[in-house]
Amino acid sequence: MSDPPHASSGPGTAVDENRLEELIIEAQTALPVELPPLANQCASSLGLDGALIYLVDLQQRLLVPLDEALEPLPVDRSPAGRAYRTVFPQVAEIEDGLIVWLPLVDGAERLGVLAVRTASLDGVRMRRSRMLAHLFAMLITSKRAYSDWLAARARTATMRLPTEMLRAFLPPHTVGSSRCVSTAVLEPAYDIAGDAFDHSVVKDVLHTMILDSMGHDLTAGLTTSVAMAAARNARRCGGSLADVVGCVDRALAQWLPDHFCTGVLCRLDARTGVLRWVNCGHPPPLLIRAERVLAGALDSPPQPPIGLAGPLAPAARQVHETTLEPGDCVLLYTDGVVEARDADGAEFGLDRFTDFIIRSSAAGQRPAEVLRLLIHAILDYQRNQLRDDLTILVFEWRPQQ
Repeated sequence: MSDPPHASSGPGTAVDENRLEELIIEAQTALPVELPPLANQCASSLGLDGALIYLVDLQQRLLVPLDEALEPLPVDRSPAGRAYRTVFPQVAEIEDGLIVWLPLVDGAERLGVLAVRTASLDGVRMRRSRMLAHLFAMLITSKRAYSDWLAARARTATMRLPTEMLRAFLPPHTVGSSRCVSTAVLEPAYDIAGDAFDHSVVKDVLHTMILDSMGHDLTAGLTTSVAMAAARNARRCGGSLADVVGCVDRALAQWLPDHFCTGVLCRLDARTGVLRWVNCGHPPPLLIRAERVLAGALDSPPQPPIGLAGPLAPAARQVHETTLEPGDCVLLYTDGVVEARDADGAEFGLDRFTDFIIRSSAAGQRPAEVLRLLIHAILDYQRNQLRDDLTILVFEWRPQQ
């Protein structure tokens, strides 16, 4: 006996499973610009009234609709923004029913929100709304890698060429697993040149890196891009941490012999908490434990920047090691963060920087939200007149209990 064309999974509106299957198959080949009508069709097949997709902009201030006829929504002052900030659904009443705002999340990366319209809400409709959000998060992630349209929708200003080149190399803002999470922010969003971050999870090992190239032009961006490519190449070949730094040293010395960058490269074993790091002429990482900074915990003897050639090149890189405790947080940052100045010339400073992170984390903010708020606070401190790039990367070790 064949299945009925309409099947219901409990209370609520019946689902046209055959039509839903057709739409999911169609989604695999749909153009990104076809996602808005597709979201509505999928919502209808799930017994919902409709759905709208919003992507967060590069600076995480606005939620931009893929429907070009609609206006963006503020991240900081809207139910949609609250769903994005807290990664938790929000429900708002409208004239003819309800809107359920659901976070669009791929792994640990926040992409935006999905607005689901429904006449009423029960457990079944909420579950179907979540299913829809999961589906479109995966679709957006798979399609934005090749879609200039999706990239353009997330921008609110014109991007300079060095920034365009460097951003093509950047990973998602947030990566992680059940044992560890790494998140990063970078400003100015449309005018960076020499700063960059990288992070990757390979089995039970978290790889993180922050770089700061000299200069603020296309060559600075090229230096950082070559460094990132060389580091990834060595990692993917199974190289040790010392091998990775050596590979970057040689790549820059060969291809850009007059340019170098400072940086910190780390490897965290998420099973044991063993952290290894190499600091190449960069501000030392900071360790936060039990809501306080452990002064000097990750300091190390100075080593030259990456990419120095000839007699200036180091004979060997020193790899340092420590063991983290559950809940420990490690901060990597570029000097533009603490050297940011207000109108009177006062620096933002290291104490203000670490205190902001500690207080926000203690208030229950997720790491990605802490950095979003922090980077905006630094921008406001300088009245958006940045003198240098700002990059912050934070990773936490949270082993399963």
